[in-house]
Amino acid sequence: MKRLKVGIIGQGRSGRNIHAHFVSKLPELYEIAAVSDPMEERRAKAIADFGCEAFADYREMFARKDLDLIVNATPSHMHVPVSLEILENGFHVLCEKPLARRVSDVDNLIEASKKSGKLLAVYQQSRYSPVFEKIREIIDSGIIGRVVQANISYNNFARRWDWQTLQSKNGGNLLNTGPHPVDQALQFYGSGIMPNVTCIMDNANSFGDAEDYVKLILHGNGRPTVDVEISSCCVYPEGYYNIQGTNGGIKGTLTQLEWKYFKPEEAPQHEVSDAPLSKEDGTPTYCSEELKWYEDSWELDQDKGSFFDQMGEKYYKMLYAAIAEGAPLEITPEEVRTQVAVMEESFKQNPKFSNHTF
Repeated sequence: MKRLKVGIIGQGRSGRNIHAHFVSKLPELYEIAAVSDPMEERRAKAIADFGCEAFADYREMFARKDLDLIVNATPSHMHVPVSLEILENGFHVLCEKPLARRVSDVDNLIEASKKSGKLLAVYQQSRYSPVFEKIREIIDSGIIGRVVQANISYNNFARRWDWQTLQSKNGGNLLNTGPHPVDQALQFYGSGIMPNVTCIMDNANSFGDAEDYVKLILHGNGRPTVDVEISSCCVYPEGYYNIQGTNGGIKGTLTQLEWKYFKPEEAPQHEVSDAPLSKEDGTPTYCSEELKWYEDSWELDQDKGSFFDQMGEKYYKMLYAAIAEGAPLEITPEEVRTQVAVMEESFKQNPKFSNHTF
C-alpha cells in the first residue's frame, strides 16, 4: 500500500490540530513530508514532531514534486487564491472550509481542477459524523415517514475577538461554522438542488464586524423545510437535531439520538367529517386518537474514538481511496458549489454583512 506524501500549508488550529493530527493517525496511508507557516516557532515544532521539511513561504513547497497532496489550511480569505496556485502547480488539493465566498470562485476552482487533472477536495468531514449517518439511516428506513422539517442548531454562548470575527478575513458564523450544518441541510433537502433561501443575520456578541447569529431556512415545493441556526448568544442550547416526519421524529446531539414513530398499518383509519365531534354521551370533544408508539435510541460508540476522530478518519480514508485508487470523491466540489450558492444568497439578503473578501 502506497503511503501518500502530504504537504500542509498552515500550522494553526486547522493545519496542526486537525489535518496534521489525522495524517499522523493514519501512518499506513499518509506521511507528513512538508509544512509551511510564517511563524518560526510553528515550523520548528513541526520539524521536531513530524520529521518533515518546513518552509516560511508555502510556494517553496511546490518544488517538492514528490508530494501527492497539499492541504490548504490557510485563513479563510486565502482559500481560493492558494488552492488555485496549488492546482496550477500540479498538485491534488484538500481545502479547508469554507471553500469560497461566492459561486464564481468555486467555478474557477473546478475549472482549474479539470485543466490540471488534479483533485479538488473540500474538508466537509461532518458528512461523516456518526450521528448524521445514523439520522440518514433512520430516515432512509422510512419509519418516520416523509420528512416535513429538519432543524439543525449549532448554538452556544461565546464572545470572540479573533480573526474569525472579521469580514475582511471571511470570518463570521456562516462561513466559519456554517459549512458543516449547511452541507448536512442540503443532504436533507436534496443533494445538488438549489433551495429557496431565507436568512436573517445579526452581530450580537462578536467584537468584530462579522455576523455571529444566523437563522437560515431552506424551503421549496415538495421538499422538507430545513431550519439552520448558528448562534453565539444561546445560553440554553437544546441539542443539534430535531427531525419531524409524518410518522414520527428524531432528536439528538452529536453523541446520542432518540426516535419515536408509529406504524401506519396499525393506526386507526379516519374519514374527514365536517360534523361536530361528540363523546358517546353527546358532549363535545376534541379530535384525538390513541396511537401505538415505538421508541428507540442510539449512542456514539466511544470505543471507536470521539465523533471528531471518527468523522475525520473516515474522510481521510475516503480521500486516500480517491487519490491512490482512483475512487470517486464522495463529497464533490459541485455539491459544495450549491452550499456556497446558499451562503452567497444569504449574504445578499443581509448587506450589512456582505463586505467579505472576494
